[in-house]
Amino acid sequence: MLEEIKKDAGTRMAKSVASLRQELTKIRTGRAHTSLLDHITVEYYGSEVPLNQVSNVGVEDSRTLTVTPWEKDMVPKIEKAIMGSDLGLNPATAGTVIRVPLPPLTEERRKDMIRVVRHEAEGGRIAVRNIRRDAIHDVKELLKEKMIGEDDERRAEEEIQTITDKYIAEIDQTLAEKESDLMEV
Repeated sequence: MLEEIKKDAGTRMAKSVASLRQELTKIRTGRAHTSLLDHITVEYYGSEVPLNQVSNVGVEDSRTLTVTPWEKDMVPKIEKAIMGSDLGLNPATAGTVIRVPLPPLTEERRKDMIRVVRHEAEGGRIAVRNIRRDAIHDVKELLKEKMIGEDDERRAEEEIQTITDKYIAEIDQTLAEKESDLMEV
């Protein structure tokens, strides 16, 4: 019973960290990265599909992404989708290849991005702590129902706290990596 609670808490915390990492890939650093366009969808034969399912996204150089549609008639739709995204990018088309230059980030914009990244990381920490709270609550319920003893409860709480500390440290490391990426010129 206790093992299930700890395992569930660990799994949910890992998902929270993965979710945070996914959110952070959407935040643009100064460098070109293919995951920057992952959340953009394009209208394709009547349904919205992710950009990487209708084209090949690549990195030309450190400041330019290339998007090569698999069908020629998708070029204007992809261009429109990139322009309409919240990234503030202006694609340039050359035949069937769409080049997406990334403008350099200003110092002020970098600091704004760091503020956003720190906020996201704090949200991740809160999610992990909420999972810890739920797991400890479940352990206390088992104690109340006399399914476990007080020693088992104390040991389980310590193990849950250890799991929590591990994932909080992962979040902090991810935050530090993203901040250093953002401050890199």
